[in-house]
Amino acid sequence: MSEEVLINVGPGETRVAVVENGRPVELILERTQEDELKEKTGRAGHSLIGNIFMGRVQRVLPGMQAAFVEIGLERAGFLGAREARCLCELTHLDEHVLPPISACVTEGQVILVQAVKDPIGDKGARLSANVTLPGRLLVLVPNQSGVALSRRIEDEAERERLTALVEEMVARFGSMGVTGEPAGFIVRTAAIGATVDDIAADARALAEEWRKVRDTEMRSSAPSVVFHDLDPVAKTMRDYVSTDTSRVLIDNADAFGEAQRYCRRAMPELLDRVQLFNGPGPLFSLYDIDGEIENALEPRVELDSGGWITIETTEALTAIDVNSGRYTASTGLEDTSVSINLEAVSEIIYQLRLRGTGGLIVIDFIHMNDPENNAKVIDALNTGFAHDRVPTQISGMSEFGLVEMTRKRVREPLNKLLTEPAYPAGRPRRKTCATVANDLMRKIVAEASATPGRAIAARAAPDVIDWLERGNAYLLERLKSRVAGPVSLIAEASYPRDRIDVSVVQ
Repeated sequence: MSEEVLINVGPGETRVAVVENGRPVELILERTQEDELKEKTGRAGHSLIGNIFMGRVQRVLPGMQAAFVEIGLERAGFLGAREARCLCELTHLDEHVLPPISACVTEGQVILVQAVKDPIGDKGARLSANVTLPGRLLVLVPNQSGVALSRRIEDEAERERLTALVEEMVARFGSMGVTGEPAGFIVRTAAIGATVDDIAADARALAEEWRKVRDTEMRSSAPSVVFHDLDPVAKTMRDYVSTDTSRVLIDNADAFGEAQRYCRRAMPELLDRVQLFNGPGPLFSLYDIDGEIENALEPRVELDSGGWITIETTEALTAIDVNSGRYTASTGLEDTSVSINLEAVSEIIYQLRLRGTGGLIVIDFIHMNDPENNAKVIDALNTGFAHDRVPTQISGMSEFGLVEMTRKRVREPLNKLLTEPAYPAGRPRRKTCATVANDLMRKIVAEASATPGRAIAARAAPDVIDWLERGNAYLLERLKSRVAGPVSLIAEASYPRDRIDVSVVQ
């Protein structure tokens, strides 16, 4: 399998595409924040995941087995009893029994929590008191002991070797000087093939990072941020680049430098795979990634055979319907159903990964009479999702041809990140002003690069121009730093929300 990572850095957002065999399978988007807002919220871009907060328990809700924790954002974070278990004061509780939330936290209590899911819709960030620090090879788990391994390390001999290496490292170096606290470790997939010295170096770096967290905690008051996870480029290198990655293409010199610095520090063996992209054309045009994103915002996806799948997401679940369309196998209805269903499986896996869909998913396959054919479809789903970074569970097929599955929610899905409900009635959703404005700025940068020094006129709907000029003027300053000539923003009353035009002034 050929894997590439593309990093597109615009004035308002950084977009990362993981490409497998010429198709983008994952899209990570982190939007730039105003410096003042960064300081207040701890957002190193769009995502909060990985940031550690000194929070104050706002409310304890025994009926929900959860607490709301003030962490300095617009909405309080959500802390469930399972994620608060490590704070429980009951020592006699069975490890398989969930403690009452009131035994874990009390109102007004100051606790250390970590964002494990971004705010989605009107819900605050999901929090955990099981704070961890990710490195290149290891994840440090303070105040716990033991060694765990990533589920994606499948070779049993390598699992045994890595477990022995980490245990040897702990025996040699103790708790790694983590402020006298015990420490457990999770071995990441990137550790495959690593030596004990490689692992020890990563553990020492994590121990030093944890010492800084403790020092910041001592000097801070709640609510505040005590640890910022890496910025988007370095985080991408840490989490998405491996020995399986053939190349990393970056279209911004500063971001390229940041990636090189991270490589030299944490993964020097991959330094020569990091390349600065200078065109021709936009980076994402290499694999028509923008076109794939546009398609991913539509509910209907065409299949090569002439069938299609429809993907509809509600608050409760995502429903996927498989349709045969005009396709008919010459050997009969059963073979038609099997063929379309297996083709649909491949596209469903691709679409769910690209769209970032999580939660409960129900797939309505075309009915098949033969149990062996049902098993083929389930096996294909399990095999396809085996390479997914996001944990997935898949049920068997019901007598009605329905398959239920869950995919862990780790970030806001594309449709919620890039679109909003459209009023009045018409298209179910439309692009947000932020989405269109970022498209506009990217197009301005591309035109300015093609015609350096020339004056540029950029036209868009009035609400898009207003979003930039009145609500996010700091983005225009960033835009000017990347464009040599003057830029005029023109509000066109006749333009629909998603129309933009950029041209050189003659």
